[in-house]
Amino acid sequence: MTPKLKVRLVFLVLLSIFIGASYFYFQKQANGLSDDVVKLNGRTEADNYLASTKVAGKVIDLKVREGDEVKEGQVLVVLDDAQVRAQVAQAKAAYNATQAQLKAVEMNFQVLKKQVPLQIETAESAVVYAQAVLKSAIENASQAKLDSQRYKRLYEKGTIQKHQYEAALLAKKVAQNDVTIARAALDQAQKALNETQLGWDQVEAKQQDVNTVQSQVIQAKAALTEANSVLDDMTIKSPTAGVITTRLVNKGEVVASGSGLFNIVNLNEVYLKGYIAEGKLGLVHLNQKAEIVIDSLPDVKFPATIRYIASQTEFTPKEVQTKDERVKLVYAIKFYLDKNPKHRVTPGLPADAYIQVK
Repeated sequence: MTPKLKVRLVFLVLLSIFIGASYFYFQKQANGLSDDVVKLNGRTEADNYLASTKVAGKVIDLKVREGDEVKEGQVLVVLDDAQVRAQVAQAKAAYNATQAQLKAVEMNFQVLKKQVPLQIETAESAVVYAQAVLKSAIENASQAKLDSQRYKRLYEKGTIQKHQYEAALLAKKVAQNDVTIARAALDQAQKALNETQLGWDQVEAKQQDVNTVQSQVIQAKAALTEANSVLDDMTIKSPTAGVITTRLVNKGEVVASGSGLFNIVNLNEVYLKGYIAEGKLGLVHLNQKAEIVIDSLPDVKFPATIRYIASQTEFTPKEVQTKDERVKLVYAIKFYLDKNPKHRVTPGLPADAYIQVK
């Protein structure tokens, strides 16, 4: 190789180095990035929700269409609920009936609970009185017997007349008869006391009746609650605030339980999904702040927070262009916008994320 050719070759090498360095320098200046800023690109996405039905039924009313913005809890679909309303009315009638039955049983229980002690007390007083009467009758009979014996001796001696002796015998017979009557009265009073004491068994039985009806009331209330819950499920509401993206049902169709009815995108939970090179993963962490710039809104910076960092690498998606084309393995990162004023950021927009890593 001639000296002249060597000089030209060295010149070309130096020129190439200069041009390359200049390109990267001006490219960096154009991007406005410093060494402590990491830039990732990707597309915006949002959390998707599926509004579905818990019960089967016929669609009788559609409240929203694709593109409508809905609020959390807003009614989306109404199913035919005539049959369920009849079940609710039946369950309510059964509940009211058991409540009325419980009220009557409890009233009877309270009355019986108050009556039994009074009846027992009255019966005990009757027994005490009958015992006193019997005691008095026995004493009278004993005295009448002594009198009849004394009158007999006097009559035999001729001291008294016959009719006086006969009167003493009659008095003795009457006194003995009074004793018999008093014994019968005592037996009857004791029997009545025993019967009134059985009233406590009736009170206990009534208490069991109350407990049984209370259980029936609880069951009836549970059935009514379940029926009302099914009736409430016949009206499908939005699980979140967002925008209807897909309608999966038409008016008049019969849907099965668990069927999806609408896809809803929550525009309050919009995020940018980007990818970071394996060698730069240590520069980012969860809850780290970043700024998102949408291609269609270049003058607006949306504050964002890293809420997700993939734990495993994946190959760079084809639709994502990275600066370092040699890097094949990357980690997915999700940057959730702190706010989305007027819901200007929607899914599918190309955007860049800038992370201050110093």
